[in-house]
Order: sequence, then C-alpha cells, then structure tokens
Amino acid sequence: MADIEEDEIVRPSQAEIDKRYKPGSIKRVKLKNFLTYDAVEFYPGPRLNVVVGPNGTGKSTILCAICLGLGGQPPLLGRADDARQFIKHEKDQAIIEIELMPYRNGPVHVIKRVIDRDKGSEHGRGKGASTYFVNNQKVALKAVQELVAERYHIHIDNLCTFLPQDKVGNFSGFDKQALLAETEKSLSGQLYDTHQELIKLESEVRSSGCDVQTVEEKLKNLEAENRRLEREKELMEERQSYLERIELLKKKRAWLIFDAKRLEALEVKEERANLKNQLKEAQKQIKPVKEKHAQMEGEVSKIKSRYTSLENKVKKDRKTYEDCETKTQTFQDNIENTLAEFQSIDAHQRRAEREVQAERKRLEEIQAEGASFPPMDEVEDSLRKAQSELRETKSKLDAAKRRAGSVQDKIDAEKQKEDEASQKLARLNDEKSLRRQRLFGMFQGLKDAFEWIDQNRKMFRRPIHGPIGTEVQPKSALTAAYLEHHVSSNTWRSFVVECPEDYKLLYREVREKKGIPINIITVPQGRLKPVTRMYSDCKMDVLRREHGFFGYLDETFTAPDPIMQALINNHNVDKVIVGGEEVQKALDRKDLIELLSTREAHDKKSGKVSSCFFYTHNRSSYRYTSQPSRFSGEIGTSSDEVQPARLLKPGCDPNIKEELSEIIKKAKETIENLLPAIQEGQIEMDEWHKHGQHVSVKLKDSKRLKQEWTQYKAKLRNQKEKLAEAEEDAAKDNEREKVQMVNKIKKLVENSIKESESAAKAHNECMKSTHALTGVKMTEDGLSDNLRKLGDLLQERMSETAELESRFKQTDKLYTTIKDSLKKLRDDAQAIAPQNEWGDRLQEDDMPEDLDGLEDALDEAENKVNSITDNPHVTRQYEERKVEIERCREQLENMNQSQGMKNSQLKQKLGAWQSKLINIQQDVNGKFSEYMKEVGCAGEIRLYTGGETSNYENGEENQEHYNFKDWGIEILVKFREASKLQVLSAQTHSGGERSVSTIMYLMGLQNLMKSPFRCVDEINQGLDERNERLVFKRIVKNSTIPTEPGKSLDDHCGQYFLITPKLLPNLDGMENENITVLFVFSGPENFADCLDWNVDKFIAEKKRVLLTGGDWRSDGGTPKRKRRSR
Repeated sequence: MADIEEDEIVRPSQAEIDKRYKPGSIKRVKLKNFLTYDAVEFYPGPRLNVVVGPNGTGKSTILCAICLGLGGQPPLLGRADDARQFIKHEKDQAIIEIELMPYRNGPVHVIKRVIDRDKGSEHGRGKGASTYFVNNQKVALKAVQELVAERYHIHIDNLCTFLPQDKVGNFSGFDKQALLAETEKSLSGQLYDTHQELIKLESEVRSSGCDVQTVEEKLKNLEAENRRLEREKELMEERQSYLERIELLKKKRAWLIFDAKRLEALEVKEERANLKNQLKEAQKQIKPVKEKHAQMEGEVSKIKSRYTSLENKVKKDRKTYEDCETKTQTFQDNIENTLAEFQSIDAHQRRAEREVQAERKRLEEIQAEGASFPPMDEVEDSLRKAQSELRETKSKLDAAKRRAGSVQDKIDAEKQKEDEASQKLARLNDEKSLRRQRLFGMFQGLKDAFEWIDQNRKMFRRPIHGPIGTEVQPKSALTAAYLEHHVSSNTWRSFVVECPEDYKLLYREVREKKGIPINIITVPQGRLKPVTRMYSDCKMDVLRREHGFFGYLDETFTAPDPIMQALINNHNVDKVIVGGEEVQKALDRKDLIELLSTREAHDKKSGKVSSCFFYTHNRSSYRYTSQPSRFSGEIGTSSDEVQPARLLKPGCDPNIKEELSEIIKKAKETIENLLPAIQEGQIEMDEWHKHGQHVSVKLKDSKRLKQEWTQYKAKLRNQKEKLAEAEEDAAKDNEREKVQMVNKIKKLVENSIKESESAAKAHNECMKSTHALTGVKMTEDGLSDNLRKLGDLLQERMSETAELESRFKQTDKLYTTIKDSLKKLRDDAQAIAPQNEWGDRLQEDDMPEDLDGLEDALDEAENKVNSITDNPHVTRQYEERKVEIERCREQLENMNQSQGMKNSQLKQKLGAWQSKLINIQQDVNGKFSEYMKEVGCAGEIRLYTGGETSNYENGEENQEHYNFKDWGIEILVKFREASKLQVLSAQTHSGGERSVSTIMYLMGLQNLMKSPFRCVDEINQGLDERNERLVFKRIVKNSTIPTEPGKSLDDHCGQYFLITPKLLPNLDGMENENITVLFVFSGPENFADCLDWNVDKFIAEKKRVLLTGGDWRSDGGTPKRKRRSR
C-alpha cells in the first residue's frame, strides 16, 4: 500500500480560519527573552485554546504576556510589582508582541511592549522601564489602554474575564458587592455605570432631605438673630456719636501740638545764632599761634639734623680707636707667644733624643716577636690545602642539597595543590553562605532584615534563627529538590524566634519602623517535640520492603532543632515519605494508594487519610498526593514533577568536589612517598656539613697564622719608620731656628708701637666730636621745650574752638530737625483738619484751648466709647441677615422642587437597570443551577438588594430607601445532600469546591460577556478525576457552541484560554474542531525548534502505520523543509 501523504489531510485555509476570530481576539503572540522563553511565536485558535505542559515550562507565562502586552500592570498578576522582573535571567530586554483580530474592513492592530532592565527607577516599580508601540508607532500607555478597553472591550483587570493563577483564590474571596461590580463590568460597562449613578443619586436624595430640614432650622435662627442685632444697632449709633467727638478732639490736638513745637523752634534758632558768632571769634584768635608754632618746628628740625651728623662722627671715631686698641693687644699677645716658643727650643731637643732611644728599644722587641712565627711558605701551603679540601666538601654538600631541594620542591608543589584544592573544597562546602546569597537575590529586603538582626542580636532574649533556607542541609541533590518543592518560598525566607517577646520586638523594629517585609515563626523555647510518625513501624517496614520507600522527608536533611520544628509545624515534613524507582511499580499495581489511605488500627476515626510522598522514575522525580473527597469519600490523586532545586541545590557539581578530594588524596600520597628521600638527603647533608666544619677550623687556623705574619711585617715596617722620624727630629739645627724667632719678635714690636700711635690719634678726634655734640644737644633741648609750650597753647585754643564748633553743629542739627518736624506737624495737622475747613469749628467754646484740658476731654470720650461693646459690623450684619433670610426662603422652595426631580430621575433609571439585572441573574442562575447539577451538586445565584426597602420621614414626605451601594450577587452552593445551600466562601468550602463553583459561574456568564476572549489559569487544580472530567466537558461545550445558521462565523461567545499542567486521558469533546491545543515543550528530549513539529505529517504517518501495520519512519514527525508550516 502506498504511503499516505500529508497532502491528503484536509485543512481549512487561513482565510477561512480568520473569519472565525471574533474582533479583538488574540491572533498571534510573539515573545522574546520573556521569563522562561528565549524566543517563541504562536497562533491561538479562534475558540477554545487548551494550553498544556508540565509545571515550570511556561504555561502561566503566556497569560502574563497577554496581560502585560495589552497594557496591564504586574500587580494584576499577583506575581511581582515590577515589570522588569519578567525579563529572562541574564537578559537586558524583553519584548511582547500581540496581534489582535480587527473588525471587518478595519485596520489590524499589533501591540508591542518592550521592557528594558536599565530603564526606570532603581528602587521603584519599573514604570519607566516599558515602551509601547501600536503598529510600530511609539505611543503612550494610556493610548494602548484606551485602544484595548474602548475599541475592543477588553478588560484585563476584570477577574470574570481574566483569572490568572495567583488570583484564582481572590475570586471566591469577593464579597457580594464586589462580585456584582465585576460581573457588571464583564457584561456591560453601561450596566456598571448606571449602578454607580443610582448610588450617587440615592446619596444626593438622602442628603437633600437632610438639607431641607437644615435650611428650615437655619431660617428660624436667622430671624431670631436679626431681632437681637436690631437692639445692638441702637447702641452702636450712640457709640458712633462719641467716636465723632473723639475724632474732633484729635484734630484740635494736632494744631495744639504744632503751636507748641513752633515756640520751641524759635528758641533753638536764637541759640544757634549766638554760637555761630562765638565760633568765628575763636577761629580768628588761633591763627597767629599756628604760624609761630610752624616756625619753631622748622628750627627744631634743623638742630636735630646737626645733632645727628655729629653723633655719627663720634661713633665713627670711637670705632677707629677701638680697632687700633684691638690690633695693639693682638700684637702684644703674639710677642708673648713667640718668646715662649723661643724658650722651649732647647727642651724640645732633649725630648727628641729620649724619643729616639724609646723607638729603637721598641723595634728590638718587635724583631724578637718574629722569631716565634713558622716559615711563611709552610703557612701558605697549609692554607692552600685547607681551601681545596673545603671547596670539595662544599661541592658535595651543594649536590646533596640540590637533590634534597628537588625532592622538597616536589613536596611543596604537592602541598600547594593540596592547599588550593582544600580551599576550593571549603568554599564549595560553605552551602549556608551560598544559599544565603541566593535568598537575598530572590527576596527583596531580606538582606536588610538579616543584617539588622545580625547587628542587634543582643537586644533579644533568646537566639534568632534564619532565614530557614540557610539553616537546612539536605543529604543529596535529590532530597534538596524534594524539600524545596514541598516547602513554600515564604517559609524559606522566614526567621524563627523562641519566645513571644522576641516576635513582637522583631516585628516592631523591622516591619513597622523600617518597613521591611519579614516572615516570623515562633517555636516556644526552640525545643524539638517528640515526633509522632504517620505510619506504624510495621507498615513502614512493608513500605520499605515491598514498595521501595526509604524513610521520611525529615530524615533526608539536618537542621537545628528550632528550624526542624518550624518545618514540622508548617509543612508536616515528618509525615511525608520518600522512595525510589520501585515506587512507580507499586503505583502501577494499584495497591500502594489503598495501603497509604487505610488508617492504622489504633486510629478510631472513620474514612480514609490523605498522603504525600516523593519518588523517582526514569531519571525524573515526582510528588504524589492523595486526598479523600469530602462528598464521596473516594481518593483523589495528583502528581507533580519535581524540578531540580534552585535554592537548596549544592554549591557546585558533586563531580567537582570528588575531583578536588582526589587531588588532595593524591597529593598526600605523593608527599608520603617523597618523605624517605628527604630524610636520606638530610642525613647525607649532615655528614658533609660536619666534615666541612672540621675543614673550616683548619682553614681558619691557617688564615689566622697568615694574617698574624702580615700584621707582624706591617708592625715592623711602621716601627722602623717611626725610629727614622725620631732620629731626623733629634738631628735638626736649633741655632738657625732661634735667629728666626728673634727677627719675628722685632717685627711684632714695631707693629705694636705703630698701632698704639694710631689709637692715640683716634682718641683725640673722638673727644673733640663729643664736646661739639654736647653743645648742640643743649641747644636742641631749649628749642624743644619752647616748641612743647607753644604746642600746648595751640592745642588748648583748638580744643575750645572744636567744642564751640560741636555745640554749633548740634544746635544747627536740632534746629533742622525741629524745623522738619514742625513742617511735618503742620502738614499732619493740615491733613487731619484743614484750616480752611475746620478753623472755625475748632475755635468753638466747647473745645479746650490747651493740651492738658484737651487730653482730659479725650479720655472722657474714650471711656464712654469703651463702656459700649464694639460691634462695627452690626448694621451690615443686620442688613445681610435680612437678605439671607429672603435667600433661605427661596432656597427652601427650590430644594423641595429639586428633590422631586431627583426622585423621578432615580426611578426612571432604576426601572431599566433593575429589569436588565434581574434578567441576567435569572439567566445565569438557570445555567449555574444546571451546571452544578451535572456534577452532582446544587447551586443558585441570588440578587442581593441590600435588605428590605425602608421609608423615613422628612417633613411631610415619605422617601424610599433602596441601598444601591449594598446590592450584590450571592453564589449559593450545596455539595452534600444533607446540607443546605450556603454562600460560597473560603472559610466554609474547600479549594476544589470553590474551583468548581467559580468555573461554573464563569460558564454561566460565558455567552453574556462582551470581552472577545477570556483566560483561566489552572482552575482545575484540586479537583478529583470525576469533577475534573465534568468541568472540562462543560468548558468545551460552552466554548465551542457552533455558530447559528445564517450568522457570521465570528458571531460566537469568543476566544477562551484554559491553562492546565495536565489533562486526564480520554476526555470528552477533545475531538471538537474548535479546540486548539497548545503544547509547551521544554527539555533536552524535545524539538530543537518548535517548527519541527508537523501535526499533519504526524497524523498521516499514524494512519499509514494503522493501515499497513508497518514501522514508524525515522522522520515521522519532521516536516519537509520546502513545506515548512507555521
């Protein structure tokens, strides 16, 4: 039979497929360096898209990309606050590109978001790190959000249409009001807006009723107040008359002050004229005294100059005399010294002869010493032999040292290898430090919290442990992966305290004061409680022997007691068991889960028990959990693949540690093998060293004899030279030296006499100059005394003149000040009371004519004014109250009319909104009840209207009270026959029950929503197999309803994304052509390129094998390159 070619498979064209996309649906998604993806591009189908793949491969990443790519922000995903955290590790930029299906004949919109790690604030939330493009045109975030929300009705922030994995629990946590708001937004923005308008109108109507009563009370108060103001107004008029009297008195006072100041100015003017005349007379008398004083100063200056000249001459003559005296004394000293030398010539001759005899005797003694020395030839021959023997010994010693050194170098090299390997191994074994650095990189603020604790440990009563992730030590990389998979990340970054006081102190100082997030677990006294095992010893023996288990999870790692107790309390590590390859075989036999679910004989409780265990299979690791259903009692199971540990992983490859250990071992063995050679070499070196010391002693003796011979010869030579010098000194001619001495003395005497004569002449000149200087000094003293007396007289006259000048200036200044003040007082008086207007009035008989009388009258008028409380605004207030009373009456009338209009407007909006809301509730309620019935449960959707409508009195009107802000939707469910319908809540229902209720509610809304697509992430987690099948069947049925005949292909409920890590086998509805399955491949055994997977060719090959019974071709799933499909 011929091979079936892939061309035989009939597929719709791309144009036909595009017609099925609803406008706003996602047609294409392209990612680069986004979380787990280096680069990927995929094309979702127009209806139901099932995204499948193992945990950690990047399924939820697709949902994150859709959210962020359409303008959503990270908090909507519940995963991070900063968009830069979605950039792939060690990459600088991530790109998200989403193509939306356009409206018919409308433009295509391709939205791109570029996230740059280097942009935005370092400590902020990365708002500035993103750049947005629409059709390759740079736009602002607001433009993207408006395009998505207003044109395509996509609301990323609505959990009814977009439910990410980390927000699934939030949906069941909604109160009824929030659930109604989210439902209204997902169905119609107008429905939600009308609800908000009704809330606002009701609030305004309520407040307006209160306002009418307030205005009526205000009107009564205003009328009473105005009657009181009328009485105060009369008192103010009386007070005003006194104020006018005070004003008139103040005007009069201004002119009286001016008159008093004018009289004072006349007196000062007269005194100024007298001082001016006195000053002129004093200046006239001082002029001749100044002239005479200047003449006397000139004469004194001349005589001082003469005195200075004579004083300098005296100093010069005295210095000449002193120099001659000094020279004369010097000559006298030289004469005495020469005479002493003349007398010592004979004594020197006698000393020289005695020195010759002494030196000759010393020479004889030295010659006698030389007789004891051996011959020089014998000494040199002995020296040469010792040197030759020492060189030979040294050569052999050096050779032995080189041999030992070579061996030592090898030992040192091996020790260096051992030390380097030991240091590397120690660094690699410091797992605690490595894990701490990993934790600091994973959790922001953890490093700051740890450093504060480390610096302030003395503040706490008991030790503080943690973070927990740094304190545990897994026994292998495999158990590290088990432990990390089982324990939550929040626990790894937690700190453990041992008393409540330390908990409060740590929370207050770190969390409240410093604002650093911190998780704290309390283990009282830090004690490890005795462990109660989940399985008896007998059952555990069976599990080990027949099912391949090794032990409990808490036995696979070590940790301090407080840390171990914290992990037991929070994650039951003492109840989780660990196994190997044999566990999978036990699972295949179907008896393992039954054994684990059966309670022990001593356990009196009924029903099955849950279990959790880890095992390996085909080089992969898994966690298997079983949970009995609360309704049927049947055991539900789930299996998760365990990824390699990230936090608890060993610091490096164990092979590296083994290599380092092997290097250390080999180095030690090499050193041990070389040590005997070192010891032998040391013995040989010691022998040659001892021999060398003996030879060195002989060499030193020979050198010493030679040195002594050399010293003896030098000493003999020196002594002979000294004897020759002494004999030469004793043979000198003394008579000639005596003649030279006599001639020297004669010359010194002649020079001394000459200098004495010069000194006498200089002394006479000095005495003459001194006599002349004394006469000039006496003349200078007389003139200086006369000049001083004349200066005193001049100073006295000048002081008198200066005093007169000062008094004149002060008086002149005072006169100018009074004149200016007088002008100002006149201007002030004229400004206060112009003479032409007030002159006659101020001269009337009732006005005082002096300042004292005026002040008395002014005080009396002010006392009258002060006796009446001032209220300057009483008249204005009285008139304003009258106007306000009229305005309140008018306002009261208008408010009554406005309240009626708002009531009418509220009822008008209420009718259409309430009718539409009730229709939606009934529609969804019918579907929800039907869907819940399919899974063997009951459910109901109720519209909560905020309680009974109430009336309240406001004047003569009764106002209806709707409580629109309290309206909401209640999801009521019942999962057991004997129970009653209860409102869905996290406190009452399990995770699986809430998941079923949530998905069925969303299915009930499916056909009513305006959004072109919906996304749900891992909603099937926690469901048992039966419910998971029923839920999936419902999702398929609702999401793939065929288009009604006669309508366009895109007239359906829209695109749907269901993300799940697994699908049960043989699910109903998977053959539906409206289902698109997106497989997320990640691993070394998968395709190198996603385009290498060709579905059409794979199906064709499978048909060929079924028809022919042949084998698979090696390229069964690989496409032909010339027909590479998308």
